[in-house]
Amino acid sequence: MNILIIEDEELAADVLTDIIEGLRPEAKILNSLSSVREAVRWLELNQEPDLIFCDIHLSDGNSFEIFRKVDVKCPVIFTTAYDQYAIDAFKVNSIDYLLKPIMEEEVAQALKKYESLQSRSTDNGYGNLQDLIQQSLPKQLGSRTRFLVKQGQTMITVTTEEVAFFQAEEGVVFLFTFEGKRYIINHTLDQLEEQLDTTKFFRVNRQFIVNIEVVQEIAPYFKGRLSLKLKPPFELEQVVSTYRATAFKQWLDS
Repeated sequence: MNILIIEDEELAADVLTDIIEGLRPEAKILNSLSSVREAVRWLELNQEPDLIFCDIHLSDGNSFEIFRKVDVKCPVIFTTAYDQYAIDAFKVNSIDYLLKPIMEEEVAQALKKYESLQSRSTDNGYGNLQDLIQQSLPKQLGSRTRFLVKQGQTMITVTTEEVAFFQAEEGVVFLFTFEGKRYIINHTLDQLEEQLDTTKFFRVNRQFIVNIEVVQEIAPYFKGRLSLKLKPPFELEQVVSTYRATAFKQWLDS
């Protein structure tokens, strides 16, 4: 498997390379490019790779410009700190969309998806790859409007408008309402990220997804992180991770 990485953050590119090489030792990283200009020139002069990992915000612009200038037919896995480009990404041969910080398990799942599509396209002919990619895309993003939860011996529904935040704790995910009620739900935070409206909800770290209406104040914290003051108050201090801090501030300001 020949892979091209397009990423303008050297550390992020190195981390992604290490993850890929650890998961697929047989894979060959053809190059790591940092700009739209470099990527366009490389793709024009070299044989197309089997797979591209591509950041969206590059040093000289938006990476979608690459695919407007070069006819790229291979699958693309986008990596970015911003989730508002998901729909655009899926229009450009994208088979997955990974939010930073990139986790090994997410790369593993993306590679498995690529290999599954590749196997099926080999059986059906490479010309059908685009159809297979389209079949693998989510039908609707951010469509969840309510949750069915258990209250005593009965079940009730809680609308997403009532949700203040979600917290993962020791393998269990809790839904907290603005009224201070807490319910166990049968969803992971990764699943919730795909189901919730990203203009209203943001995953600030590995354990916590917050509703924009619950954020009262933000303050600088250690090593580029952000400390959150929430309403209603939450007994544990909530901190936005370093990798998500910039995207979080942009989310609040959008």
